[in-house]
Amino acid sequence: MTVSNKDRICALLKSIETGDPGPVSVVNEARYIQHNPQTHEGSEGLAALFKRLSETSPRVNIVRAFEDGAFVFAHTEYDFSRRNIGFEVFRFEDGQAVEHWDNIQKRQGPNGAGRSMVDGPTEVRDVEKTEENRTFVRTFVETALIAGDLNQMDICIDTATFVEHSPRFSDNLTALRAELSDPGIVNYQHIHRVLAEGDFVLTVCEGEYMGAHSSFYDLFRVADGKIVEHWDTVEAIAPRSAWKNDNGKF
Repeated sequence: MTVSNKDRICALLKSIETGDPGPVSVVNEARYIQHNPQTHEGSEGLAALFKRLSETSPRVNIVRAFEDGAFVFAHTEYDFSRRNIGFEVFRFEDGQAVEHWDNIQKRQGPNGAGRSMVDGPTEVRDVEKTEENRTFVRTFVETALIAGDLNQMDICIDTATFVEHSPRFSDNLTALRAELSDPGIVNYQHIHRVLAEGDFVLTVCEGEYMGAHSSFYDLFRVADGKIVEHWDTVEAIAPRSAWKNDNGKF
């Protein structure tokens, strides 16, 4: 039976917890490009690294995972020395993972609606609408979040049923509007990537949050042509002088 790239990445991430060296074979370490600025590239083999990490009794929960062509992206929860929420993105080439990006934030919440950063549906639906949903969400992010046309929120979001998981907001869009209208708080500047499978769409953006150079990973769920659910992580990007590799965050 053929194992999907999505399942292989889930096994890889879980091996951080178990120390099992087998799943590391999904990665082509000779060609692996690491975009986490805080991670040394090639200084320690992944099998040795994961074995060492496993001895600290970490917990890894892969909440939801998706596959989009050459990419696998996952929404994850980690408990190392502290609890973090993250998005992991891997690019495949010739059957192995050759590139990796992530966005990690300290777990916060519950939010004003009583929700965590990871709860909610995990099953992919409407696979036949993947490209339609990708285009729709890209347009929303470019017009509403980057260009600042907040009228698009009423057009693109199902305000009657919208479910918010960001720790900063509740289902009511009032606080979100206020934050987006103040570039001194949040300033989306550039969209780098849009990944999708069915009704789930992940956007990777760059900008500023509270004056700090930051990366924004936003996961949207789309139903009947409207955004009905949202999760996110926001991570401050370390200054270039503190980077441990030269590949860049994006």
